[in-house]
Amino acid sequence: MNMHNPPHPGEFIETVYLEASELSGRQLAEHLGVSASTLNRIIKGKSGISPEMALRLSKVLGRTPESWLVMQDNYDLWQAKQTLNLSNLQPLNFANA
Repeated sequence: MNMHNPPHPGEFIETVYLEASELSGRQLAEHLGVSASTLNRIIKGKSGISPEMALRLSKVLGRTPESWLVMQDNYDLWQAKQTLNLSNLQPLNFANA
């Protein structure tokens, strides 16, 4: 299913976990075992969710690691679709190859 402008996982973390619980980014970073600047880059959408971070988020916040990675993939793919021009590409026809 295609989403329209899916949120960056950092935006989701900020809205669902930080704002809702009044937890600070610094506190969450400490629980995740990462620097506050590392988490801040994710929250600001400057960095993506790596498999390692997905495991950390899953352990601390819940959800599966796969769901964190899917959220990142959905965001990345939507962003790429907005900027990449594929009009000059043609599919290969393997039946005639």
